[in-house]
Amino acid sequence: MKKISITGLIASVLLLFNSCSTNPVTGKKDVILMSEGQELAMGQQADPQIVAQFGMYDNPAMQRFISDKGQKMAAISHRSNIKYEFKVLDSPVLNAFAVPGGYVYFTRGIMAHFNNEAQFAGVLGHEIGHIAARHSAQQQSKSILAQVGLIAGMVIAPELAQFGDIASQGLGLLFLKFGRDAERESDQLGVEYSTKIGYDANEMADFFLTLQRKQEESGQSIPEFLSTHPDPGNRYNTVHELADQWQKKTNATNLAVGRDSYLRMIDGIVYGEDPKQGFVENQIFYHPELKFQFPIPQGWKYLNSPQAFQMAEPNGKAIMNLTLAPGTSLEDAARKTLEGYKLTAVESKNVTVNGNNALAMVADQQQEQGTIRTLTYFIQYGSNIYSVMGITTANDFNNYFNTFSGTMTNFKQLTDQSKINKKPERVRIKTIGQSTTLAQALQTLNMPSKRMEELAVLNGMQLNDRVEKGTLIKVISQ
Repeated sequence: MKKISITGLIASVLLLFNSCSTNPVTGKKDVILMSEGQELAMGQQADPQIVAQFGMYDNPAMQRFISDKGQKMAAISHRSNIKYEFKVLDSPVLNAFAVPGGYVYFTRGIMAHFNNEAQFAGVLGHEIGHIAARHSAQQQSKSILAQVGLIAGMVIAPELAQFGDIASQGLGLLFLKFGRDAERESDQLGVEYSTKIGYDANEMADFFLTLQRKQEESGQSIPEFLSTHPDPGNRYNTVHELADQWQKKTNATNLAVGRDSYLRMIDGIVYGEDPKQGFVENQIFYHPELKFQFPIPQGWKYLNSPQAFQMAEPNGKAIMNLTLAPGTSLEDAARKTLEGYKLTAVESKNVTVNGNNALAMVADQQQEQGTIRTLTYFIQYGSNIYSVMGITTANDFNNYFNTFSGTMTNFKQLTDQSKINKKPERVRIKTIGQSTTLAQALQTLNMPSKRMEELAVLNGMQLNDRVEKGTLIKVISQ
């Protein structure tokens, strides 16, 4: 026994030694059970899924901007040896993230909230920092991927989580939860990299105030000790200190902010939901291009993407998803869904949903925690077959059956021209005609009073801030 134990210990030490790699940022040895080749392959595999899930934002100038700035920054990063790609995704969510292997993504939602190039550059450096320091690879090696439903920030019951992201199986990379140390290190790298390419990193600190206000606006502000991410307010102070240090260290002068140039570039960017991808009004989901509509259960959260519309009860015990169904017929779609989710059919029947041929199916999946039960309506509409699947536990199924079927049986054609022709809101850049406060300037531009605070956050200002004649500000209009 002793001999075997010693041999095993030696083998473990050798394995651990061989698994160590030098961190490009710190120069120290890290235990990373993933080669650089595996890391690059992971990014290459994830990228097309990410683009399919969110879609690329159709603005060539903005795509060139993020690519040009990204490549310039990647060239001075600690991992300039790998190939980087930078993309703006067509999502209203305020977010930026990186996946292993050099892929960095910004949403149009976050692009709309930057107020100058320097803020953008700081966050860009932060995301490149995650790649440079191999944070994603470290998280993968520690096996701490977040397994959650990801519907509008909700936590879905673990047994339902596999159904919570139907359209993007395998995209766990998007939802890595970096620890505070990794986030702080990336903040430091964001300051370093943005300073080195000529931007004032103090502006990055100011953007953290925007993030903090957006959290408070949505009611998601939480104490720092409950979060794996540093509090935006604390990050503000730290980043200002780091910016001063790097400016002294590099003797940097005349650092760029790029306010007017950035605002002119984003003039006309889509703000919030883009109606052509589907939108919600008064708990009804409308899709103008595909011309259908259906109700959302009262009080349920929802998340729209190019590949799926997801709904969830706030307590996380039940979810629904609408997607395009695989297959060439209703029966074929049902069969492929059973196979894809390892479901066993309990019963099925042919029905009609507002004049459309459909197939209703109840099916189960056995899990260690118990039985998952699903109700799915496969609806033939035009040239497509749509799947609307409701998922909960077998024990709760009867409680949610009417809720599920209420949405599914009210799927119908959209004929309301006001919904079909609805235009998106856009950020418009206006020039202040005379010196005044932001609030007065917005009133002069006929912005509604109920959106004043929202517009103040969008501009990175307070309503009582003074704005001088000739200043560019953001407003929202169609």
